[in-house]
Amino acid sequence: MTSGTKRMLIDRRSFIKAAGVPFLAALAPHSLYALEQADAVFASAFRARDGSYGIATVSERGEIIDRVALPARAHGMATSHVTGMTVAFARRPGTFFMAFDPARHREPIVMHTPANRHFYGHGQFSPDGAVLYASENDFDGNRGVVGLYDARNGFTRIGEYDAYGVGTHDMTVSDDGRLIVIANGGIETHPDFGRTKLNIDNMQPSLVLLDAATGQLIQKHAMPDRLRQLSTRHVDLGDDGRIWFACQYEGPRNDLPPLVGHFAEGEDVAFVDLPEETTVRLANYVGAIAVNRREGLVGLTSPNGNAAVTLSAKTGRVVSEMSVREAAGVAPAAKGIAVSSYDGFFETLRSDVAWDQHIVRVSS
Repeated sequence: MTSGTKRMLIDRRSFIKAAGVPFLAALAPHSLYALEQADAVFASAFRARDGSYGIATVSERGEIIDRVALPARAHGMATSHVTGMTVAFARRPGTFFMAFDPARHREPIVMHTPANRHFYGHGQFSPDGAVLYASENDFDGNRGVVGLYDARNGFTRIGEYDAYGVGTHDMTVSDDGRLIVIANGGIETHPDFGRTKLNIDNMQPSLVLLDAATGQLIQKHAMPDRLRQLSTRHVDLGDDGRIWFACQYEGPRNDLPPLVGHFAEGEDVAFVDLPEETTVRLANYVGAIAVNRREGLVGLTSPNGNAAVTLSAKTGRVVSEMSVREAAGVAPAAKGIAVSSYDGFFETLRSDVAWDQHIVRVSS
């Protein structure tokens, strides 16, 4: 048996073991079969055909295992492999997140931001699962903040850090828990104007590292003037601590700016020099990024370009490209990169839902 096969068996068994007999007994026969055959288990937000919203746990082949209802549309997800809790964050300018246990051992918890804040749709747990960090907008102060929530005590809000930027979107946390990694998209918004972007001609995108214990600024990379309209939107980590980021360009359509890059603590930002045809295919918009550490791969999706692209994490070279209509979420799979789409495809199987833009892998 290969190490990869062993990992797939452990991945499946870890979720089934955590779920327990009551959860498994409540599943429909086809859902139970899908779980038993799954190499990995994922979660993603969705919109159902009747217009309602929810979160689904999904097998690697795309079979829906279970669903949890949401009060409104969600965007990004976070999961703790220590506690088993997963969180879905409201899409900007929503003010709620739902914390739930995919194995249904605990009732879901819905929390809201303070009155003068809203979520940007992303967050991450500390490695021990004790703290949930969430990207938020202090819209009257025109600044991004990181909300801190006590994940051991009902997800009560216990404070916030300055994100040292505007339009704080995606974030993650280093494996050792020391650093909060932030993608400040640089775009000013205010709920009084819905989702309107208020400063396209004067954007301030940046990538930031904070001390997770204190909120102190450790490192900030502002985009150079020539790339002021390159919104730094999403981040993920390689197993060497390297931070990968993906961008969305708000400038002229015929420009071909760099869309993907990486850096590490103490380093400058380095953009990946993609082939021109790949940059064109991504249509100036990378909607999601994910690193498969075991295989050294970086996955990108572009709903605007109807494309999914995989890079080598070592060289930055293109490993594969494929056409995926309305490509949405991306996550490390048991082998390669899993991709979803707005029109219901998760890998090659189509369900009666519209998947939202992000996927999280809930089995470890």
